[in-house]
Amino acid sequence: MIEIREAYNRCEEIIAANSKSFYKAFSLLPKEKRKAVWAVYAFCRTVDDIVDEGTNPVLELEGFKRSFQQFLAGFYDRDNAMWVALADVFENFQMDEEAFHSLIKGQEMDLVVSRYETLDGLMDYCYHVASCVGLMLLPILAPGKTAVLQEGAVSLGYAMQITNILRDIGQDLKIGRIYLPKEIMQKHGLTETDLQEANVNAAFVSVWEELAGEAERHYRHSFETVHEYPLQSRMAVKGAGLVYREILSAIRDKEYMVFREKHYVSEQSKQAILACL
Repeated sequence: MIEIREAYNRCEEIIAANSKSFYKAFSLLPKEKRKAVWAVYAFCRTVDDIVDEGTNPVLELEGFKRSFQQFLAGFYDRDNAMWVALADVFENFQMDEEAFHSLIKGQEMDLVVSRYETLDGLMDYCYHVASCVGLMLLPILAPGKTAVLQEGAVSLGYAMQITNILRDIGQDLKIGRIYLPKEIMQKHGLTETDLQEANVNAAFVSVWEELAGEAERHYRHSFETVHEYPLQSRMAVKGAGLVYREILSAIRDKEYMVFREKHYVSEQSKQAILACL
């Protein structure tokens, strides 16, 4: 049986290893909130890894869904750090169970859908894999403020997931996924052959920039209500948003070369962004 402290430490190791941007931004939180965010991230990462790295993801995800249902009923593996830490989070915060279910649904979408016809379809996917994470975190970051902050949290999730998509185009192609909506590709004359051949042509830049504009619109919208968060949570949320938005600038600086490399925000840039909060 894992002790609470050790469980949280292991969750922290997961976020530190897998998302340096989130880790740095949310390290600004008070200790109890910070630990709770680590646990929620570990849950999200576990589901994501099942889909992306599992040997039998359909079966494994079904098993995870059952484990989550049992967790909600008070039964879980006391030797599993993620469940132990998450149980403590659910005991101390008024967590939104539906948001957790939505995240699992979003990962199920990745098992059956590898191509999106419309922007609306893509945004529905973004809601289930990213916006609902914001809803999972709201009871931790701003207890009693979930109603006024819900719309902004959803927008921030949209913005961050579109940013992920624009950064990971080459990586996603390798596993047979194209998240750029067909309707936007057709509008600008970008073909799947262009993508497979890694052509950074005018059509590709136009598609990329249209989606980047959508992301930036949602970043701006999310920041409109960020003042409603408690101060330290406000710094963490806005910091995470600003650091993530900077990925778009980093890609532009590298002339949209997203097919063979993954772009990150430099440590120096992160420090500069967070220092201005």
